[in-house]
Amino acid sequence: MTQRRILVVEDERTIADSVAARLRAEGYAVQVAGDGPTAVAAVRASRPDLVVLDVMLPGFDGLEVCRRIQADQPMPVLMLTARDDETDLLVGLAVGADDYLTKPFSLRELAARVHALLRRVDRAADSARQVLRLGDLEINQAERRVSRGGVEAHLTPTEFDLLVHFAGRPRAVLPRERLLTEVWGWADPAGTRTVDSHVKALRRKLGADLIRTVHGVGYALEVRP
Repeated sequence: MTQRRILVVEDERTIADSVAARLRAEGYAVQVAGDGPTAVAAVRASRPDLVVLDVMLPGFDGLEVCRRIQADQPMPVLMLTARDDETDLLVGLAVGADDYLTKPFSLRELAARVHALLRRVDRAADSARQVLRLGDLEINQAERRVSRGGVEAHLTPTEFDLLVHFAGRPRAVLPRERLLTEVWGWADPAGTRTVDSHVKALRRKLGADLIRTVHGVGYALEVRP
């Protein structure tokens, strides 16, 4: 089996070395970058399977790194934040981060999040049918491409997985906690704002009428088969 490649982007050398050592112990091939421009260049050169990305970086910050690499080609991003500030977290998710950890974090938790993200990508690839069509929405699962009304939308890996999950249950109301469990693989219901942020991104990219909010419960895909 091919060794999975992870890019760790962190300017604090002690943290970068600790994270890299733990991920190498888990069997991953790890590359380290210490600033924004180096990180973007490394992603374009080596196309890692996942990026662990600190928000605060020299050169330009992690939000700009995430924006640039997701514009080139969607890939899983685990963002590291210095504080539990909801605005920072939502901005990070909006520019394409799939998950986040707040410093200080345990290396065990980081490794678990990395495993979960990569498992989700693998699971989506294994179960992909060729094309799903729901009204004017078309989802090519093999190529991980989405269009609505003939206009293609650029989705991050998690946005795509969330949309496929909705598309498999059109018009069914799915609670946020269930989405966290089935799409993100989280058992902790405290991450519901992560769901909200990704739903907002899907509406922004594919139309505000795509997903209906059921207040106090969750969301439902409104496109009819």
